[in-house]
Amino acid sequence: MGDGTGTDFGTDVGTDFRVLGPVEVLDHRTGTYVAPSGAKQRALLGALVVRAGRVLPAERLIHELWGERPPASAANALHAHVARLRRLLQDAAGQDPISTHATGYALGRPGTRTDAHHFQDLSSKGRGTLAADPVRAAELLGDALSLWRGPALEGSGQGPLCAREAERLEELRLTTLETLYEAHLRSGRHAEAARELERLTARHPVRERLYDLQMLALYRCGRQAEALGVYERARRRLVDELGVEPGPALRERMEAVLHHAPSLSTPEPDASLHELGSAIARLGTRIEALAREQRSLIRRLNALTSGVALQGPPVEGGHLREQGADVER
Repeated sequence: MGDGTGTDFGTDVGTDFRVLGPVEVLDHRTGTYVAPSGAKQRALLGALVVRAGRVLPAERLIHELWGERPPASAANALHAHVARLRRLLQDAAGQDPISTHATGYALGRPGTRTDAHHFQDLSSKGRGTLAADPVRAAELLGDALSLWRGPALEGSGQGPLCAREAERLEELRLTTLETLYEAHLRSGRHAEAARELERLTARHPVRERLYDLQMLALYRCGRQAEALGVYERARRRLVDELGVEPGPALRERMEAVLHHAPSLSTPEPDASLHELGSAIARLGTRIEALAREQRSLIRRLNALTSGVALQGPPVEGGHLREQGADVER
C-alpha cells in the first residue's frame, strides 16, 4: 500500500506513481501526491506510467492525446507537453524521470512499479491463500482493494493505451472483489456477505459470479426461497440487458439450491495443507523432546564428571601413591 515513503523511482511498492484513481506522482518534498492540471498533461502522464520503463514512440503518444485527427502542430505540441510534465516531475521527485530517445520518450526504467503492481501482488497472494486460510486471504484481498481511489486512470483521457489498461485493471478489481466474498463465505461470514452482495449485484447487474455468491450466502443463512429469487432476478437482467440466459455455473447453482446439494455446505480448509501443518507441528514437538533429552544427558554427564574430579585418583591394591613414593600401610 502506498505510504508516501518512496525515495527513488521504481524502488518502492507503488508509492511514486498511482494509477488506481487519478494518475498522480509523489511529491517527495511534502509527502503528498500531485497531478498535472491540464487534460493533455494527465493523458500524457497516464500513458507514460502505463508503459513505464519502455520507450513510447512520439506517433503513438500523439494518437493517445489527440486521437485520429491530430493538429498539424501535434509534434511540437507534444514536445511542449513533455517539457512541462518533466518540470512537474523534477520539482516533485528532485530528478528527471523522463528520458528522450530517437523515436519517443520513456518514463523511469524497466521494473518501475506503481500502486497497480502492488494491487496485483496482493490480489495474487490472496487468491493463492484462499483454500488453506480464507481469513488471511480476505485480509490480503481487502488490502488490495483499499488501494483504489476511484476508476483506474481517471481523468487521463480515452486514448487506447489508457483505456485498455483501465479496462484490464477494472476487470481484475471485480475478480478480486468476487474472491474476497468467496473468502468471507469460506470463513462463515454468510449474513454479512449476503447484505454486501445485494448491493454489489445492483451495481453490477450482469456480473453472474456476484449472483452466484449471493445465492450461496442466502442459502447458508437458511433463506432458500430468497436464493432462488436471486436466480430469477439475475435471469431477467441478463435477458433484458444482454439478450442471453444465465451461464452453466449459475444454472448449476440454482439446481444445487433447489435440491439442497451437500456441496453447498461451508468447505473445510484444504486437507493436504492441513495435513502438512499437522506434520510440521508433530516434528516441532519431537524436536523439542529431543532437545530436552539432550539437556538431561548433558546434566548427567556433567554430574558424573564432577564427581570423578572430586574423588581424585583411584586407590590401587590398597596402596596410596604420594609424590612418586610408596607408603606402606
